[in-house]
Amino acid sequence: MTRRVVVTGAAVVTALGCESNEFWDSICAGKSGVGPIQRFDPRDYKVYFGGEVSDFDVTNHIKMAPKDAKRIDRFCQFVLVASDKAVASSGIDLENGPSERYGVMIGSGIGGLSEIEEQHCKLFDRGPSRISPFLIPKMMVNAASGNVSVRYGLKGPNSAIATACASATNAIGDAFRWIQYDMCDVVVAGGSEAALTPMGLAGFARMGALSTRNDAPDKASRPFDQDRDGFVLSEGAGMVILEEYEHAKKRGAPILCELLGYGMSADASHMTAPHPEGQGAAMAMTSAVRDAKLDVSQIDYINAHGTSTPLGDISETMAIQSVFGEHASKLMVSSTKSQLGHLLGASGGVEFVVCALALDRQTIPPTINLDNPDPKCNLDFVPHEARDVKFNTVLKNSFGFGGHNACLVLGKAA
Repeated sequence: MTRRVVVTGAAVVTALGCESNEFWDSICAGKSGVGPIQRFDPRDYKVYFGGEVSDFDVTNHIKMAPKDAKRIDRFCQFVLVASDKAVASSGIDLENGPSERYGVMIGSGIGGLSEIEEQHCKLFDRGPSRISPFLIPKMMVNAASGNVSVRYGLKGPNSAIATACASATNAIGDAFRWIQYDMCDVVVAGGSEAALTPMGLAGFARMGALSTRNDAPDKASRPFDQDRDGFVLSEGAGMVILEEYEHAKKRGAPILCELLGYGMSADASHMTAPHPEGQGAAMAMTSAVRDAKLDVSQIDYINAHGTSTPLGDISETMAIQSVFGEHASKLMVSSTKSQLGHLLGASGGVEFVVCALALDRQTIPPTINLDNPDPKCNLDFVPHEARDVKFNTVLKNSFGFGGHNACLVLGKAA
């Protein structure tokens, strides 16, 4: 018998804001957080825009001395802010609890990319003696989980995951297992990414992965639309508090939803392209629904990976159709990336928060910019406007370079 796991806190740092209510209202209003890049001059680049967290100063959100803020990379600053807000929303007192029963699990696709870029330039311009002693602790992927653990004094399981754009979903899924199997009672889990940097933008642009719709950034991310031309590079963090059900009930915690199932798989076919028929994605979805002990006909809504790439959206649609059969036509499916762009390793964390809020508020978020649906993507993608409906279950999809697939099933709080 495994233990039940619920979500008792959730928070984000995104281009659509860092406060949950503000963020949710913007999502439901169909707003876009994508715009011109401000943090560096992108005029020499093929792409000029992204989902930037504008005017972000970590010390405006959490208690931290400026000298300490300089010792952590932007992706860690994001995760500390999102974690603090998630902890506050859950009402849990982590610092005075049984620290050995509290864990941390955070995913990131790349880690401290801006620090790598800055120190690389310094190495060749000024020599090795000018390299920062904080280079390594700022750049490593596990810096996010390490910093959260140190901030709250959490001594339970602590780990980090790097499975590209599936990182945060894998992190939340693995944290779910820790609680299910009694390794701990509470986990601060999610993902963070800050790869909207000169090298990050240039690298993804050179791959041909990004939309080049420079004249209309807010229209650039258009999942399942036949005029889509790639994804929009974004940044931010999404964090949740996962908690064992009886532990949450005992302290009277707010319960947003229950986490019911987790599945993962590999495409084993290509490093950057999805399996053309979505076989790996289908296996992960099937595994997650089975783990939740549900029939596919009991899934109401899918928060898609939906990146707005020509191949990925078709592959995901085919995977959904293969898993759900006739029920696919009854599903509501939407892509949060249409509004935020693609936060890479953090995307699953932010989108998991959207799923939890959707279940709690009983509102399906929309897919914006779906003006000319691709005939090969023929599902109900909830175009343009949010939908207030009664529903009980959500499937969250995340697929990453390297062929990593991760899916989670969430259920309405009972």
